[in-house]
Amino acid sequence: MSFIDRVDPELRAGLEAFPPDLLDMTDIPGTRLKFTEWMAGLPAAAVEGVSVEEHRAPGPSGSPTVTILLYRPDGHPGVLPAVLWIHGGGYVLGQARDDDALARGLARNVKCVVASVDYRLAPEHPFPAPLEDCYAALRWLWGNAARLAVDPSRIAVAGASAGGGLAAGLALLARDRGEVPVRFQVPIYPMIDDRGLTFSSRAITDPLVWNARSNMLGWKAYLGQEPGGEGVSPYAAAARAADLAGLPPAFIPVGDLDLFLDENVEYAQRLMRAGVPTELHVYAGAYHGFYLMAPEADVSLRFIRDYEHALKRVLHG
Repeated sequence: MSFIDRVDPELRAGLEAFPPDLLDMTDIPGTRLKFTEWMAGLPAAAVEGVSVEEHRAPGPSGSPTVTILLYRPDGHPGVLPAVLWIHGGGYVLGQARDDDALARGLARNVKCVVASVDYRLAPEHPFPAPLEDCYAALRWLWGNAARLAVDPSRIAVAGASAGGGLAAGLALLARDRGEVPVRFQVPIYPMIDDRGLTFSSRAITDPLVWNARSNMLGWKAYLGQEPGGEGVSPYAAAARAADLAGLPPAFIPVGDLDLFLDENVEYAQRLMRAGVPTELHVYAGAYHGFYLMAPEADVSLRFIRDYEHALKRVLHG
């Protein structure tokens, strides 16, 4: 049975509607334009009861300021926990406003402040620029917690795909720099291993949204070199980290038809062996980004409910 044949029936229409050449990583500027238009046309339920403000955080030394969209649920005037949200896009695509509906839903359902960061993109700005932008946003959120009515001891980092990879790298970086405490990490089907050695990373060659070829081109742009070589920082590719002890608890969800499946499962297992409380969810019949294209499918609703419940449990526990 092929990977396409294993797709959940409720997710097939979304996959069939996905333009097969949308993620043509050989023309990144052109792909960015097409991707932005496609994201704007995705089905998304209106989310009421959430206010949003735009802020600027000081960037890394010698770099521009970092734009942050700050979401807060209405009717909750007191101090709230916060989630630093990092959008996906293979390290080369996307922007914070692409995830507006997602951020609004997260703020309302988890009852938290969501800080969605607009980091610089590769290949114009390869590693470490995107990660340092995310760290600058995290440091700004924590340092301005009193003004923003945020509890500085209850800050989580989360993101999907490349955003999940940045969230995992950010958790490592925050641990090692020792400046900002991170309470929880939610790397959602994260892009964390540039080596492409696992079965799933090589086997997903069908369109299935993000495949092996797109993955290698995304990594090459982000690293500024051919992926899989020597000297790649674990902050860029978290799966390369030798020591995972002392990281914040993790919740990692991924579909079983996602090319990131194996590297995500292996990372979750390594986190557990390192003594990090970790919850791993694998969703049958789900390909990369499935919940964006079929938000009303049962598996999509369970997926969103699961990671929102995890955040709520840890941040309000």
